[in-house]
Amino acid sequence: MTELEIKRINELAKKAKSQGLTPEEAEEQKQLRAAYIAAYRNNLRSQLENTYVIGSDGVKRKLGKKS
Repeated sequence: MTELEIKRINELAKKAKSQGLTPEEAEEQKQLRAAYIAAYRNNLRSQLENTYVIGSDGVKRKLGKKS
């Protein structure tokens, strides 16, 4: 997600609050938000895949793994 795309999301959000969006702008906003959320989740996923926790029994486990 580029800075330009993030700026466009913010512009559309401000316009939606003040004037309302055209159907084309509403669709653009929907697509940009979906792309932003996907990029954010992918970033978190890579971090979580490499995260470990130490349980109360002292055993090191991958985060989210049930035992």
